Amino acid sequence: MNLIRTSLLSLIATSVKMLASLLIGKAVAIVGGPAGLATIGQFQNFVQIVLTAAKGGLDTGVTKYTAEYGGDEGKRRSVLSTAAWLCGATCVTVSLVLLIGARPLSEAFLMTSAYAYVIRLFGLTVCLFVVNSLLLAVVNGLQETRTYILVNIAQSLLTLFLTIGLIAWLGLVGALVALATNQSLVLVVLLWAIRHHAVIRWSNFRAGFDRAEAVRLLRYSAMTTVSAIVSPLTAVLVRDHIAGTLGQNAAGQWQAMWYVASVYLTVVTTSLAVYYLPKLSATLDHEDIRSELKQAFLIVMPIVTLSASAIYAARKWIVQLLFTDAFRPMLQLFGWMLLGDIVKMASWLLSYLMLAKAMTRAFVVTELLFSATFVLLAYVLVNRHGLVGVAYAYTANYVLYLACIVVVTRRFWRPVPFSAT
Repeated sequence: MNLIRTSLLSLIATSVKMLASLLIGKAVAIVGGPAGLATIGQFQNFVQIVLTAAKGGLDTGVTKYTAEYGGDEGKRRSVLSTAAWLCGATCVTVSLVLLIGARPLSEAFLMTSAYAYVIRLFGLTVCLFVVNSLLLAVVNGLQETRTYILVNIAQSLLTLFLTIGLIAWLGLVGALVALATNQSLVLVVLLWAIRHHAVIRWSNFRAGFDRAEAVRLLRYSAMTTVSAIVSPLTAVLVRDHIAGTLGQNAAGQWQAMWYVASVYLTVVTTSLAVYYLPKLSATLDHEDIRSELKQAFLIVMPIVTLSASAIYAARKWIVQLLFTDAFRPMLQLFGWMLLGDIVKMASWLLSYLMLAKAMTRAFVVTELLFSATFVLLAYVLVNRHGLVGVAYAYTANYVLYLACIVVVTRRFWRPVPFSAT
């Protein structure tokens, strides 16, 4: 299955996911307004951080080594069993932290202890999410794209129905409860889909702990954990600064713009996760890597550029449809944010090489460095230019990041010098 076919299948799954996200976002905007959307954004970022810690950032490594070991059943069983041991340890630890520290965590991220019960509920269900994430990583590594995408479609629909039902019943609190539980309840869909699977069997996850495989997985854990924790933490810091400088409604405008960008880019990022990462991981020949990169750029960049252009042209209609009149100030963010998205996707196509080739040090350093520069640029430019300053910071940061990644990954994509024999 090539990138084009995977992208088309991903488009179907993403269309469902986008529709679900749009309906959920509209419901939150109506119930809570800009301030409510900012609160939901804070909790979403908290959920991302917790879920990454709970699964130990191991899903990318599981995908890579499941794909790389191919038909070697012994090695594959070893990596699955080792991953299960590691995930079990991390999810139990995180669950206890959530249950014990619910009140201070609620005060730190949601500015009130009133939602401590939501965090305790999250603590009770987080281990189910870890199981769901681990099994999906295995399906992805086996390159069973059809199953992977169909499960994602079903899970998106279940999330939609549960979330809309809870919002209708409990209002903004319902949205928080949905965020705390939906990631775990969708496990039932995946278990049904793989009930007769030849590889994903209980026996393959209890073969013991392999120290060498653990070291390999933890190298990936370091990369994915840093990325998945630093990104939402950065968003929290930037949103807090906007709220403290310009008010909670301004933070909600920024959250709405971030939400629009994340929704339309999902089709591309899904394709990269489903096809691109396993393919790069399994590809060892220099010219084949160059070929995959070239194909990805030729397919992905025109799609992202056309999508961003269409969204910019329809920005007024999008704000009216997805949100309410209270969100009109976000219109000033579209131009620079969409430009930043184009640059971001170009940089991500190259940065996936660092994941695929286990460039742990380079990946961690660049993630930490450019998360810090985004926060710094946002603080400076918001103070100087107001709300639009955060969009300036977003684009400027990704321009710097792209320039850095071009240099860091050049040995994989530049032509091999010809040498006469």
